[in-house]
Amino acid sequence: MRQTYLDTPIEFLKGVGPQRADLLKNELGVFTFADLLHFYPFRYIDRSKFYTISEINPDLPYVQIRGYISDIQLHGQKRTTRMTASLKDETGTLELIWFRGFKWLKNQFKPGVEYIVFGKPLLYGKKFNVAHPEIEPVTPGAISQSSSMQPVYNSTEKLKSKGLDSKGIGKLLKTLLPLVADHIPETLPKNLLDQVKLMPGREALYHVHFPATSIDLKKSIARLKFEELFYIQLNLLRNKLMRNEKVKGHVFPSIGTYFNDFFHDQLAFELTAAQKRVLKEIRVDTLSGRQMNRLLQGDVGSGKTIVALMSMLMALDNGYQACLMAPTEILAFQHFESVSAMLKDMGIRIELLTGSTKSAHRKPILKGLIEGDVNILIGTHALIEDQVQFKSLGMVVIDEQHRFGVAQRARLWSKSEVPPHVLVMTATPIPRTLAMTLYGDLDVSVIDELPPGRKPIKTIHQYERNRLKVFGFIREEINKQRQVYVVYPLIQESEKLDLKDLTDGYESIVREFPAPRYGVSIVHGKMKPADKDYEMQRFVKGQTQIMVATTVIEVGIDVPNASVMVIESAERFGLSQLHQLRGRVGRGADQSYCILMSKDELSNDARKRLGVMVATNDGFRIAETDLQLRGPGDIQGTQQSGLPDLKIADLAKDEAILKFARQIARDLLEGDPHLAQPANIMVKKQLKALYHDRLFWSRIS
Repeated sequence: MRQTYLDTPIEFLKGVGPQRADLLKNELGVFTFADLLHFYPFRYIDRSKFYTISEINPDLPYVQIRGYISDIQLHGQKRTTRMTASLKDETGTLELIWFRGFKWLKNQFKPGVEYIVFGKPLLYGKKFNVAHPEIEPVTPGAISQSSSMQPVYNSTEKLKSKGLDSKGIGKLLKTLLPLVADHIPETLPKNLLDQVKLMPGREALYHVHFPATSIDLKKSIARLKFEELFYIQLNLLRNKLMRNEKVKGHVFPSIGTYFNDFFHDQLAFELTAAQKRVLKEIRVDTLSGRQMNRLLQGDVGSGKTIVALMSMLMALDNGYQACLMAPTEILAFQHFESVSAMLKDMGIRIELLTGSTKSAHRKPILKGLIEGDVNILIGTHALIEDQVQFKSLGMVVIDEQHRFGVAQRARLWSKSEVPPHVLVMTATPIPRTLAMTLYGDLDVSVIDELPPGRKPIKTIHQYERNRLKVFGFIREEINKQRQVYVVYPLIQESEKLDLKDLTDGYESIVREFPAPRYGVSIVHGKMKPADKDYEMQRFVKGQTQIMVATTVIEVGIDVPNASVMVIESAERFGLSQLHQLRGRVGRGADQSYCILMSKDELSNDARKRLGVMVATNDGFRIAETDLQLRGPGDIQGTQQSGLPDLKIADLAKDEAILKFARQIARDLLEGDPHLAQPANIMVKKQLKALYHDRLFWSRIS
């Protein structure tokens, strides 16, 4: 790419130099003038308002006061020394306090001079004080400067040690903006600016850093958020358009014996309207001549597996093979067992291939695949190994797709000359804004209803002090011939602590529910696979009534008789994970319960999370709340999914802007799919500049 003035290395900005440049690169990822220009404030302080001392209250984050400073005193000795002063206005007195840096301040304040004091008021006893306030004499210049929104930038301790706190970064931007003003290109065409009524780019960049008024700030943020989301959506939609033009797919012209026999003779229940709708969408895809790339979202227990199975039967009816890839051996085995049972006596050869498959069994599977005798292959990462080759792979289903990397998934459909149709499933509901950003180039189907007869799971929050009451409830459920999960958190950074929690918990459960009357299984990630499987099978067969486990049971074990899920230290889990764990029960006809155990003292965030779980079983509402509380990067499964690095837009708050930007991008591409019209040359150039160094993997194929 051609270098521009904005690509100038940051060390060449006056006031930076080599040492500060290294810190800006390492701490903030600021390498060039452009990087600093797009390093936006994370909040603003309104310096247009002055308060009197009598107006101060605990709800004010910052105050700005005019007054006179007197009564300067030093207290304490050596390391405990502090300095205090009194600020007085016509309404009262406020204490100012410094714990460091006061040696040179001591003689700076002059009697009879009015000062502007700015800082955070803290209530100490019954009096307010302000620690380490900003102070300057009242002058016409100071008053006009105070009549603006003051930007606040993220910084770090290392940066602060070199004078690059928020104020220091602001000074660098004051130096930078006049230098680059004539070099900032407009990145949106005039007709689009006029249509959407947006501020020009150069103005927006100035006002986002140094807004004269709150109106200027609002307009600049709106422009920059729209632009950021517009180009993300344009890139996704253009990729989808290009893929549809270039990548052909198998055509499945007929619905035949396999599909019809299964639907009419094997299916023991009526499909929900949502399942039927999704199957119709898949049918349209497989007739189109284009490769299907469809994301199937559905809450735990909504019936995604049936839809996947019937999609695979469409492939079989047209002479193709199908495969299903799952992230764990437990889940792959569970799929193999359930699919084999559902397709029993239909003459379909189904095989299971995992890392544990012995060589003697592996060879006939591989031979059967290449010769076309194996119709459906179910497995784990083992499916992407080079020696696994198909005669005619027509349909790929991926379960819990966020657990696989893009390159891993791509290896699966490279096994077919014509790319197979791809259906990926997730039981982790994805908020709308996240889905539009992560999977905006895909077709998305949602199963938004549960099969009839399923009773909603009752969720109860209990504190540690109520443990005996919980034990009593567990005993009642076991007496009704039901089974119970007790799950402990497992957080990678503290595995020893968590394993101890699990072991202690297991011992207390065994004491409370002794053999031979009760049987207790234990499962955790440190166990050998054979031992883990043995313990799980005891529980599945009903030989034990209680399963004590870590989150290894989050996916991959289906026991309809289990009616109680107890989640220990529930405050340590994210909402999505709590919802996934809750979905392990409620699979039978009995009323099921999820009990969230927590310590007695909780943070506000933890209390809010647990409150949401108690209030709703709706996975999408839970996912939206999770996004608002934790941000997109922390939601389960999104860390490695190619989430764009947003500099100013916020997926938790900007859904309306995102939808609008996506619609504008779609309209633009409908009128000019290749961005070849003169009015769109600028857009094409900017798109290339933003994405030239990124692999154009589709999110799925």
